[in-house]
Amino acid sequence: MALYILCISCDDKNGIVAEVATCLRDNECNIEESSQFNDPLSGQFFMRVVFAAKGSEDFRNCFTTTAEKFSMQWYVAGANEKIRTLIMVSKFDHCLNDLLYKWRSGILPIEITAVVSNHGNAKDLVRSHNLPFHYFPVTKETKQQQEQDVCKIIEDTQSDLIIMARYMQILTEKFCSDYAGRVINIHHSFLPGFKGAKPYTQAYERGVKVIGATAHFATTDLDEGPIITQEVAPVNHSHTPEKMQLMGQDTENRALSNAMKLYAEHRIFVQDGRTIIL
Repeated sequence: MALYILCISCDDKNGIVAEVATCLRDNECNIEESSQFNDPLSGQFFMRVVFAAKGSEDFRNCFTTTAEKFSMQWYVAGANEKIRTLIMVSKFDHCLNDLLYKWRSGILPIEITAVVSNHGNAKDLVRSHNLPFHYFPVTKETKQQQEQDVCKIIEDTQSDLIIMARYMQILTEKFCSDYAGRVINIHHSFLPGFKGAKPYTQAYERGVKVIGATAHFATTDLDEGPIITQEVAPVNHSHTPEKMQLMGQDTENRALSNAMKLYAEHRIFVQDGRTIIL
């Protein structure tokens, strides 16, 4: 018996859970874990089911009728299939280093396909892990070609998830559209506060008592994508922007890796610019 994950979203109606359970039973599937949520803001229903089965094809064929009945958006994924992940990084490599450790240790259920950077300083770190490193420098004049080169790597490696691990370049509208829902960015502050450059200086000047980091999906609206995870650390008047930045790196690491784990476990549903986590 292998484990599979069924993810569903649709308009909330009576009988959905019963129909799903019946279909699983009729196909000799055993429910290992189930969670659901009725969103009162949108009237949408979300469900994630982990089930054991000899195979998923018979269930998929049977479930099509149920899905059509409730106009569901749905998919089934192997619970033990590792998400093929491409990482993008610039000069700051603390998030990259943390992800490489958690990948190597088996903490993150991902398969890193390659690392892309617009700087060369992470080359030795990446290659010490026997991973491909692609150095694509970028200028205003070469940005379009550079992004095309990145897209080619994504397609060639068949990467499902793209991680901006402190990749300090603004993605084009086309890139965000082509890979919508597949690009996770780590922002080194709470959103929507302290956007743009030098967020720790902004936080210091406002006298904040906590600093934080936000992992969110990248969209065409800069730093406005649906928030997946946030992490915080307490600070006080004695913390300079430099100290805040050092502390903030740990919150960035935690927020980004937690978001990636949620994605890899198929727990994230996007609804009206926000996320539902099951």
